[in-house]
Amino acid sequence: MEQPSEIAVDVPRPWDKPIVSVPVLAFLSLVGGQLPSFSLSANLYTLGTGGTLIWLGLANRVPRRPPPTRSGPGTVWWVLPVAVFGVFEGATFVLGSGDDFPTLSRLADPLLTDELTRSAAYFGWLAAFWALVRR
Repeated sequence: MEQPSEIAVDVPRPWDKPIVSVPVLAFLSLVGGQLPSFSLSANLYTLGTGGTLIWLGLANRVPRRPPPTRSGPGTVWWVLPVAVFGVFEGATFVLGSGDDFPTLSRLADPLLTDELTRSAAYFGWLAAFWALVRR
């Protein structure tokens, strides 16, 4: 039996390992946590990091992990609250949120006044987004 002349093996890139990606995400979240909530700089930073992650996911520059074969029965119970939150947040934003009728993001703002708490929340957002990019 003849062996193929070209054998391709996917070698993981050094920057794709958790020992590299977790500190990078931690650094990005510490920078993002130092920016004041709902400021122009915070919004631009969030759009920049999110846009970069979307670009990485769509450009196939990051090796993919195999998707799960089948969604578990508890998936609907995770998707349902996220969908309800998204619809409610979008509706209140479109209808004009203010002090009388704030969005859920505005209601969570007092919890995120501390830079360390804001950095931890930002790290959770970046880690979840990175996991989505890898799928």
